[in-house]
Amino acid sequence: MNKFKIFFLAAIITIGASSAQAQGQKSGYISVQDMVSIMPEVGKIDTLLQKFQTDSLNTEFASLIQEYNYKDSILTKTDTTKIPAAVKRQLRQDLESIAYQVQNWQQISQNVMENKKQQLVAPLYQRVMVAINQVAKENGYAFVYSQEALLVAPPGDNLLPLVAKKLNVKLPTQNNGGANQPRTNPNTGVKPTGTKPKSN
Repeated sequence: MNKFKIFFLAAIITIGASSAQAQGQKSGYISVQDMVSIMPEVGKIDTLLQKFQTDSLNTEFASLIQEYNYKDSILTKTDTTKIPAAVKRQLRQDLESIAYQVQNWQQISQNVMENKKQQLVAPLYQRVMVAINQVAKENGYAFVYSQEALLVAPPGDNLLPLVAKKLNVKLPTQNNGGANQPRTNPNTGVKPTGTKPKSN
């Protein structure tokens, strides 16, 4: 898991309030992943990622193949006796480098796509964090816990509906009387957990 998700999803979100030392202080929890997954901007990110893959990654791969074929042809289809030794050495080094990239392109492209994804989704997580702080302050919550980070936690309220309202995000329709089920998005990597922290 990358550092960005570790920061936002694995850490406990603790919000200090002026009433933290008072009796009856309130605590809540939220799944940041679930909140991000239902934001309308997620669909736009999917489109941007697909465009990035088509316009950037696929084009770059085609260029690599073209460059390899060109440099290979210089060494195999021309009179290399007329090519300086230093130039031939550089061409062979270039071919080795390109061949490595082509052979490992799947992993290379996945890493590039992951970095691009995090770049695009980062503003959404930042907006959610701001909204969580605002909701906590406005509703008197001294502590807000990350739902994904805790196996055991004090009893608390699920703040997702309040945060969604703050962000003007419509919650998914409930099915069969169950809890709100945000949709999983494969590109942004957000997975709804749907599990309430257990109380001691």
